[in-house]
Amino acid sequence: MAGPCFGWDMSDGAGKPPVVIVKEQTNVTSGTDVQEKLISASDVFANLLKPTFGPKGLDKMMYKTDGNTAVTNDGAKIVSELLVKHPAAKMLVSMCQSQEEACGDGVTTTMLLCGALLQESQTLLRKGLHPLTIIGGYRKSMISAISMLDDIATPLSDERLIGVAETAMIGKGAEASLELLSRIVVKTLKITSENTDYPAAEHVSMFKSGKGSLSDSKVISGVALRRRIPLDGLPNDIRDAKIAIVGGDLKIRSMTRDAQIKIASPEELDSFVDAERERKEHIANAILGTGASVVLCGGEVDKDVLHTLADRGVVAISELDEVDLRNAAEATSSTIIDSIMDASADNLGSFGSFVWERNESTEMVEDIIRIDDCPSPALVTIEVGGDGKEATEEAIRGIHDSLRATSLAMSEKAVLPGGGASHSMIAHHVRSEMESEPGRERIAMEAFARAMETIPAVLAENSGQNPLDKVLKLRSEARIGNCMGIDRDGEITLPEGVWHPKSVISGSLETATETAISMLRIDQVVSARGD
Repeated sequence: MAGPCFGWDMSDGAGKPPVVIVKEQTNVTSGTDVQEKLISASDVFANLLKPTFGPKGLDKMMYKTDGNTAVTNDGAKIVSELLVKHPAAKMLVSMCQSQEEACGDGVTTTMLLCGALLQESQTLLRKGLHPLTIIGGYRKSMISAISMLDDIATPLSDERLIGVAETAMIGKGAEASLELLSRIVVKTLKITSENTDYPAAEHVSMFKSGKGSLSDSKVISGVALRRRIPLDGLPNDIRDAKIAIVGGDLKIRSMTRDAQIKIASPEELDSFVDAERERKEHIANAILGTGASVVLCGGEVDKDVLHTLADRGVVAISELDEVDLRNAAEATSSTIIDSIMDASADNLGSFGSFVWERNESTEMVEDIIRIDDCPSPALVTIEVGGDGKEATEEAIRGIHDSLRATSLAMSEKAVLPGGGASHSMIAHHVRSEMESEPGRERIAMEAFARAMETIPAVLAENSGQNPLDKVLKLRSEARIGNCMGIDRDGEITLPEGVWHPKSVISGSLETATETAISMLRIDQVVSARGD
């Protein structure tokens, strides 16, 4: 029902107009029309991401308002680039962002599940089922499904951990070097887990080399920086030495107020110049006294101090970002020095090698500095090969998703089968639980089970197979206890090498269900714009 006003008839007698409390152009939609509109919006959104799902998923080209383009099939990237205005679409965007922030993977799965749940509910609403009955059935199904995931979970092994890393990267621009990159992801997390409380993607930095291809990617047990080396004669290839990281400047402090110094004789001028030189030497000696061979500085380095250090074989690099300093400190186990006069050997970190690669001498090109082979790095770097443009950016997104998923698997010590196998088993479990439900909610539970089968159906469809045939076959396998899934060719098989962390599956399921329930609870939409 739609109307131009929203109010109550508070008149004492007949013929008096009702009291209007909103503007005349306000449009009010009530009843089943509300769910119809919300479900239609979710269907459009789900169909947008549906072709990108799985190893045979296709890409989307995003043409931005600033003229730049991005080619990707990463659900999180696509959703973040869309300028949505529909209120239901905004709810779905929030849902995807929640899944991305929590797990780093499973955004497209979450969108497909939510869209399928809403599509199933639309059929039930047209048959006269009350929204609260559907909500009750969905929530019971979700709780039951999450509780049974432990039954199909598999203990983590090195081979399955590699499978988790590969699964999260499939279809995201990194497949050309999938085996290499998946092993790099696992290696970086294992290195950092030995020196931190828990493995996490936040302990891994990305560095674009701008050269070669993805197959040239490698792990740096430390950091890589882009900064111009100030002097050509500075030492290169320093081995097994100490590093100092200074947060401020390596120069004499500038006065905050203007001042004039009156010099009456050449002797006074000489004494003034000597005093300034002594202060600079004092700064340089403070660095040299620590025994550091490399100094990373967040501020400026005085030229005289730079040359004094260079004469003693010490490399000083200035004006580094705060992030670079923090990463270098974590990689080398250093303490960032606030005041150089308080510096001591206890503040220093260690590294195995320090090398810099001179690029062409132009104002725009910076040198590449690598601090590698750190003894106990809390942060490591993945140097990603390639031209550094769109293809490399897409690969980096895939690597980051893989890092998030792999770290979750390492923390949980268990994984779930992919390829739609987990969702097929969930559907079978919910159907079994449905048999003990006496009320109408069992109808919603059956709809929930059908929605779970959307995942293997889309995988089969994107692989060129008939989705109905594959879903029926999976139902038959699930009845006899076989946990089967869809492989990259669309055939039904054991899900070898395709694994997900348990929290990715459970988080996706819970987020999609709760979002669908939130939409079903809306019974009226009041639009002040009149649309």
